Amino acid sequence: MVVLSQPAALDHCSLIKTCKPTSVFKEIPVIDLRDPEAKTLIVKACEEYGFFKLVNHGVPMEFMTRLEAEAFRFFNLPQSEKDKAGPPDPFGYGSKRIGSNGDVGWIEYILLNTNPQVTSLKTLTIFRQNPEIFRSSAVNDYILAVKRMAFEVLELMADGLKIEPKNMLSRLLRDEKSDSCFRLNHYPPCPELPVLSGRNLIGFGEHTDPQIISVLRSNNTSGLQICLRDGTWVSVPPDQSSFFINVGDALQVMTNGRLRSVRHRVLADSLKSRVSMIYFGAPPLNERIVPLASLLAKGEENLYKEFTWSEYKTSAYKSRLADHRLGPFEKTETDGQ
Repeated sequence: MVVLSQPAALDHCSLIKTCKPTSVFKEIPVIDLRDPEAKTLIVKACEEYGFFKLVNHGVPMEFMTRLEAEAFRFFNLPQSEKDKAGPPDPFGYGSKRIGSNGDVGWIEYILLNTNPQVTSLKTLTIFRQNPEIFRSSAVNDYILAVKRMAFEVLELMADGLKIEPKNMLSRLLRDEKSDSCFRLNHYPPCPELPVLSGRNLIGFGEHTDPQIISVLRSNNTSGLQICLRDGTWVSVPPDQSSFFINVGDALQVMTNGRLRSVRHRVLADSLKSRVSMIYFGAPPLNERIVPLASLLAKGEENLYKEFTWSEYKTSAYKSRLADHRLGPFEKTETDGQ
């Protein structure tokens, strides 16, 4: 049985935002990866929502539950033990603070790099300090399986968009210099929620993901919300056996806005812990991000300036979570003169 760690009192986090309850969204596109029409359905879902649920994905359930159990073991360690793997640099353990610009949330997390060419001292600390937790291959097994699935999704997406070659998108994640990363988030239960008079405590504030694609799996605790095109926030029903795929900012640029990155956030629960595992698929730092010529209709103008992933990543992480991060990279009328 997992024993949940006790969260700090709410008065220690007075800067954490709250929001009003929202309705459950029952129209989330559900895509079977083995469906012959998957490539068409993926493109449609990404155009309409920038988000979809993936089933029949081929990642063994055992990999998910084993990593979830190990994540709980880590997050239930004494705070002094967890702090040995922090503060994040950006890799390592972090708590409450999200980034360096004042954003806070009801959250603790571990950020790991997925590129074997890059060694993070904080990542090594996590494994060395807690070998009884991370001794097994749970992390690597999970990441490798999710990577394979993400490559397949991007190749189906490219096929659906009629991008040639079909690996135009997936090759950026397959590259040995890919800047992809992996994050384990823990949202502890918050028994003090009733004092908020019916409002919800935000665990992770609203934002879009800067990368190409995000692959999310969580335990069976609700909390994830997405923002629809009309600005309405809706709650996503949890499904611990499936994955949720997010379009990221870089993919929005590469498709010249045809696919839109989804704005999302996570709320805290009063009784249950939420653990989520997110693979963020990113290109190499020196990769130039620009709308793909094959997706531009005759006479269609680029909506974005050309930039490297390093330039965008640096800019994004200097901003606040809720900022319109692509704003500085959007073309204006004066740019074309």
